[in-house]
Amino acid sequence: MVSAGGFTGLPGGVAVSRLCVYDWPAADGVRGGTPHLHLACSEGYVVTGGTGAVQTLTASGYEVTPLEAGTVAWFTPGTVHRLVNEEDLRITVLMQNSGLPEAGDAVLTLPPEYLTDPQTYAAATTVPADAPGAERERIARARRDLALEGYRALREAAGPEPLAAFHRAAATLVRPRIAEWRERWQRGALAAAETTGDHLDRLERGDGAHLAEARVHARRPSERGRFGMCGRLDVYAPEA
Repeated sequence: MVSAGGFTGLPGGVAVSRLCVYDWPAADGVRGGTPHLHLACSEGYVVTGGTGAVQTLTASGYEVTPLEAGTVAWFTPGTVHRLVNEEDLRITVLMQNSGLPEAGDAVLTLPPEYLTDPQTYAAATTVPADAPGAERERIARARRDLALEGYRALREAAGPEPLAAFHRAAATLVRPRIAEWRERWQRGALAAAETTGDHLDRLERGDGAHLAEARVHARRPSERGRFGMCGRLDVYAPEA
């Protein structure tokens, strides 16, 4: 039975962050972030400033979605996406299943030789939190450029097999983490849904006792300026 107060995280068990998209130029002359996909989470953008686009690649093909202040865009798991910064692109990012992205629900589009096992992948993608700022930027930029190599190969591939092979490699890489992810999902999005169900059951019985347990929650960023995949992030710690 869910307690009357129930889940107290962000509505629906989402995660939120503020993103300033990288303005680093890549080899193709485009400024922006690191292409990657999520395996269990949908991602949403609320564009708060600037202009740009998100390039996406799915089994249905390649698309470009323009982004400007006021645009709301989202995509489901399996969507390879690359943010493009045309001018000061700033986004509030909403992630399904609060806590899963922080627990590794993302795989960068590295060339296949870097996707063979979790250790090889981690060596190519980890940005040490204790490294000096200039070194963290260098590593983040290098992994972005490496991911763009694999991304270009996927975009230019003839036929669906290269993308399907990347999907298989990504699923294999994250498999050891699924038990941890399931626990986070149970504490987050599942608990949020179950709390709503409990409230509906109570209201159907004419019981509004949970209304007396109303609370207001507010948080400031737990970290500012983190070198994320797509840009510099102000992040908010997920519910424990």
